[in-house]
Amino acid sequence: MEEFIIEKIEIDDKETLIDEVMKNYGQEILQLVYSYVHNKAIAEDLTQDIFVKCYKNLHTYKKKSKFKSWLWRIAINHCKDYLKSWYNKNVIVSEDYLSYEESKNKSLEDTVIQDDEDYMLTSAVMKLPVKFREVIYLFYFEEMQIKEIAVVTGNNSNTVKTRLKRAKKILKEQLGGK
Repeated sequence: MEEFIIEKIEIDDKETLIDEVMKNYGQEILQLVYSYVHNKAIAEDLTQDIFVKCYKNLHTYKKKSKFKSWLWRIAINHCKDYLKSWYNKNVIVSEDYLSYEESKNKSLEDTVIQDDEDYMLTSAVMKLPVKFREVIYLFYFEEMQIKEIAVVTGNNSNTVKTRLKRAKKILKEQLGGK
């Protein structure tokens, strides 16, 4: 997805701006949040909280980095805060599972095999510790560059590279690769 340009809309018109932000980044933020919490309902609630936070803090965006990086930083911090919260540690919530759409162009056998492989990969990524999971998600699913991931996660580029390398190694071992 092409970078949404915040400069096109005046920050003074916060309602229009937040509508555009939600339209352009809503699904991506939801997927990012889900990668942290593994629960669709909680991910939806946290995503709403993130956009409220974004709305309230638009005046703090200084345009020193991409708007997307600024928003991802808010989302990641919010997810990490949630994971450390009393609620997350003490309230048991039922698990939701990813549902996969069947492709009409594939045979049933191909679809079953692909679904199984996708599930195994998704499960393996979700089992990674957060510090590895976030770099895998941002690099492969959000297609961010190493430098941008470093800004978003608050780490230096070498740390991101190391975590990415270790995460790939762990995934390879978990999935039976050599």
